[in-house]
This record gives sequence, C-alpha cells and structure tokens, in this order.
Amino acid sequence: MNDINPKNFPAPPFDTPQQTPPGQSRGMRPQPDHGEDSYRGSGRLEGKKALITGADSGIGRAVALAFAREGADIGFAYLSEDEDALETERLVREAGRQSLAIKTDISKPANCRDLVSTIADTFGRIDILVNNAAHQMSFSTLEEITEEEWDLTFATNISAMFYLTKAALPNMRPGSAIVNTASVNADTPSPQLLAYATTKGAIQNFTGNLSQLLAERGIRANAVAPGPVWTPLIPSTMPPEKVKEFGAQVPMKRPAQPAELAPIYVLLASDEASYVSGATIAVTGGKPFI
Repeated sequence: MNDINPKNFPAPPFDTPQQTPPGQSRGMRPQPDHGEDSYRGSGRLEGKKALITGADSGIGRAVALAFAREGADIGFAYLSEDEDALETERLVREAGRQSLAIKTDISKPANCRDLVSTIADTFGRIDILVNNAAHQMSFSTLEEITEEEWDLTFATNISAMFYLTKAALPNMRPGSAIVNTASVNADTPSPQLLAYATTKGAIQNFTGNLSQLLAERGIRANAVAPGPVWTPLIPSTMPPEKVKEFGAQVPMKRPAQPAELAPIYVLLASDEASYVSGATIAVTGGKPFI
C-alpha cells in the first residue's frame, strides 16, 4: 500500500463508532490528522487576520492550525463542539497567535453579522474569510427530506456564506481573500446527499460570481472542492456501511486527512495567489473534477 500512500495515511475499512451530529474528533478511529505534527509554516500569512467558520474540527481545524503557523491570528465559529473548539484554540495559541472562538449558529442571519462584528472589533479588520462550516445528512429517498432539513441545509451552507461575506466586506481591504468550501458534490452529486450537494453547486456558482463582483476592490474569491475527507461529519451523518468503506471509491482508495487540504487554503489566502480568483481547486484523491 505504501507505493500509492507514501505518507501511510489510513485507508478503509474503518471501524469507528457512529456519532450524533455534528460529531466530535475524539470519538473517531482513526483520529483525523490536522497537521499537528507535520505542518511547518514559513510566514506566508504573517500579520493577517482570519475568520474561519466550522474550525472546531475537520478541514476547519486544519486550516486554522496552518494559518496560525503561517503567522495569522484566528477568529473562528463553531456550533456546539466545545471540547473540539478548545483544542483548536490550543493549537492556534501554541503557534504564538491570537485565537478567538465564538459559539454560534450561523444558520441565523443575525448571528452571522454579530460574528463578523466581534472578530472585526477584536482584530481591527478581516484579511481572510474562510466560509467552511456545513450541514449534511444522508437520505435514501426524496420523501425523507423534511422542509426543516432542506431549509437548515441551505441556511447553513449557502445563505450564511452570503450574510458572512456581506458583513465582512466593509472590514476587508485590497489584497484580502475569501475561500469557500465547496465539494466534488457540486459536479458529481451523491443522490443520498441531495440537499447538501445542491448547496455545494450553489457555492461554486456564488464563488464565481463573487470573484467578478469584487475584482475591482482588489479582493479575491476562490473555492476548494474536497473529495472524501475523514472528519466527524462522516460518522455522524452517514450510515455505518458507508463509513466503513469511506474513501475507497476514489483512485487513491482512501479519504483525505484534513491536513492534506490545508495547504490549498493557505495558497489561496496568501499574496502568492494574487492573480487567482474565481477558481475552484479540487482535492479529490485522483477522481477527475469536470
């Protein structure tokens, strides 16, 4: 297996307990790798101020850790996972950067505006906005998806992105960057994730439009489209048989670890990507993203 998995990241089958949404990192087997022992910063985001949603665990935590080790101060939002949020704060502060964790439900527009206001007041500005938090649930039939579930998925995944971005813009200056988490589901949707996949298509379109609207302000907007990633979202929202073989369907035969996504977010947030806007970068383990 080492010939196609040089860093020896874990591959299925997995034997991890099912969790209730939104899930927690500590309950997973194997534990997700956020780059705790591997990510090395080089000052690429020195002095920048970042707001990241959903940074208590998964991709968001890996991004917060990487940003902090690159020199950024981190404000982040999380829904209810207090223990995971404390660990993200510890990692950011261990990197020598400021950390501000805010427990809030971004499906509510007022909470989005309050979140941005608190971060901007604390740090003085926002240089990087990472819209990463998401809600998903699996359903076998259309009839199983309630109106409440549909509305919650859209409110969390795409409406919050609009409210957060709109509130953040007055606190952003030329050279700032917005990075949105889309998904391979934007182009190759899973029928069991109908509501979630639909929002991810909307995120990709939102990002493309946003990049054009903001170009004359000197603010860039891009998206990252992950394939399967080993995060608490998986054992808390997918049936056991899907979790057991999660990631086996892609050419690399395994899911990504959150640490493998973080460098893409760093690039898109950094000044090195000054001419990259309106792009969607796929991180898919070899599965084509058309």
